[in-house]
Amino acid sequence: MLSNSFTGKSALVTGASRGIGAATALAFARHGAERVVIHYGSYEEGARRVVEQIQAAGARAEAIQADLGAEDGIRNFTAELRRRGWAFDILVNNAGSLVGRASLIEFTEELYDRVFNLNVKSVWFITQAVAPAMLAKRSGVIVNVSSIAARTGGGPGAAVYSAAKAAVSSFTKSWAKELAPHGIRVNAVSPGTVDNHFHEQFSTREMLDNVIKATPAGRLGTNEEVASAILFLAGEGARYIHGQTIEINGGMFMV
Repeated sequence: MLSNSFTGKSALVTGASRGIGAATALAFARHGAERVVIHYGSYEEGARRVVEQIQAAGARAEAIQADLGAEDGIRNFTAELRRRGWAFDILVNNAGSLVGRASLIEFTEELYDRVFNLNVKSVWFITQAVAPAMLAKRSGVIVNVSSIAARTGGGPGAAVYSAAKAAVSSFTKSWAKELAPHGIRVNAVSPGTVDNHFHEQFSTREMLDNVIKATPAGRLGTNEEVASAILFLAGEGARYIHGQTIEINGGMFMV
């Protein structure tokens, strides 16, 4: 049972102005978290709304903007985290995006770098900024958000995004081995196709209908269903789970 299971805890959720990140940040607040800090890229209105919802749920909230697809944005964000001196109990590395679909021949160096900065480099250096405080108190939880694409190679034009999410899954295992002896648990979730803004941007209705047909559950996932899995991994019920990537896809892909 999750009710009030995060009482007194603080969480940082990246990419939380909408979608899975917003649902996760709000869920932490509704289940007792004392403070929830969210990161957002460009959707300021959404971030403001999420902060208001977190506060209405009884938690302190703050939003920090950063373009994590750019190296300067990553550096500025991690510098701000260090400057604030926050000690988070929970880190959810959710920020990520396909950015754009492009074939092997069409893929530019600029697009390649932006996809890897956002989905891989930011995850590494944000975790590096947050982990020292967890190490100092010998406790903490890190949950990374990978993707079904890391297992399947993704759809048309998603090769680099798929490789980036595979890196996130690999980070999860490596960090779990390194940090478990210090009281820090690291796991990941791997969403399938979720009915949210991501696929409004990057998928056609025909693509989504084909996914539904191929999914045993007969529908797309929701932001809240992924958030529930993240909260499980962050909670005491998952205290002996380390280095795992939980697939959340309605049975479309089974390990």
